[in-house]
Amino acid sequence: MASQQSVIIAGGGPVGVVTALALAQKGIPVRVYEAGDQVNSAPRASTLHPATLEMLASLGLLDDVVTRGLVARTFQFWDRPSGTVVAEFDHAILKDDTPHPFVVQCEQHKVALMAIDRLKAMPHAQVHFSARVSAVEQTADGVAVTIDRDGEQEVVSGSYLVGADGGRSTVRKALDIEFEGYTFPERFLVLTTPVDFEKERGAGYRAYFSDPDEWCNLFKVAGEDGSGLWRVVMPTVPGETDEEVLSDEAVQRRLQKFFPKGSDYIVVHRNIYNVHQRVAAKFQKGRVFLAGDSAHVNNPIGGLGLNCGIHDAMDLAGRLAAVMEGKASEETLLGYEERRRPMNIEYVQQQTIANKKRLEEKSQEQREKNFEFLRQTAADPVAHRAFLLKTSLLESVRRP
Repeated sequence: MASQQSVIIAGGGPVGVVTALALAQKGIPVRVYEAGDQVNSAPRASTLHPATLEMLASLGLLDDVVTRGLVARTFQFWDRPSGTVVAEFDHAILKDDTPHPFVVQCEQHKVALMAIDRLKAMPHAQVHFSARVSAVEQTADGVAVTIDRDGEQEVVSGSYLVGADGGRSTVRKALDIEFEGYTFPERFLVLTTPVDFEKERGAGYRAYFSDPDEWCNLFKVAGEDGSGLWRVVMPTVPGETDEEVLSDEAVQRRLQKFFPKGSDYIVVHRNIYNVHQRVAAKFQKGRVFLAGDSAHVNNPIGGLGLNCGIHDAMDLAGRLAAVMEGKASEETLLGYEERRRPMNIEYVQQQTIANKKRLEEKSQEQREKNFEFLRQTAADPVAHRAFLLKTSLLESVRRP
């Protein structure tokens, strides 16, 4: 092996630890530094598409993901004002394209914990919590990273650094890389409830509701005990305060307006967050790389952000391992940005923006055109397959 020095990874979320696991399984020493004191278990991304399931299978994580998640073979588009299903898409049509013709709804913190459990069993892998990467320096043959821990600072050295430390990435800011794009004026509200929308409304585990006044997404996840929880995602009105949006009265009013019910909803979690469409101007600077949310963020409609981050992780880990094992030249690393940045812009950014526009469309004429497109696509096996190849990201990973 050309170098036994570690790859340092900033961020202990799913992208960071999947990067670490993919490297460690090839014998590359890795050290992960996470600013939080544990893996963040707040409701975030949960959808794992077929292209991503293939990658997780290669790491030996697929069985655990399926066991701890929910298999969702289909997803639906609804017209909320009429309460009707416009179209349903079935991943089974991809049975000849992938060994995993389905989606798994598995919360991202579970994926991170699965990877960490495996890393703990490897002598050449370390995962540190309450350890924030605060500064980065590069030399000709390595990196030096300052770690803030327990009120003190230490400097650790490695061959390369992967910044997987989120949308507010310290690593990206330390490299002075622009985060290009924009932020939507409205924020997104996420409400989690045990109410069974499949039983009460006929909703699939992934259901998208178009509405000119207030669109909505429904997702079912397993929850910690496997009993099942539903996440309801809605836009807020620009200018509303957190208190106005998150109060019990406002939450019940929103849910009852969308899905009238004879009694109050039980709400076990509520959250509001800003939504961005941004891509870093560079994914690599010398021996430092960006992956996941530190490199790109997008609205969650379609569930592509986490998937794209895991694709970053697998692409980058493969390149780093090949170089550190002496099987490829340093030029191989340039291919990471050359592939992943355009892929994000052309597939993920464009697709998530289009998904949002479809749901929030106000023109009734355009809404009907959108619905007819979805109906015809679902009814035509060739078009149905092509649509799912794109939404599942199989098309993007198969592209030369």
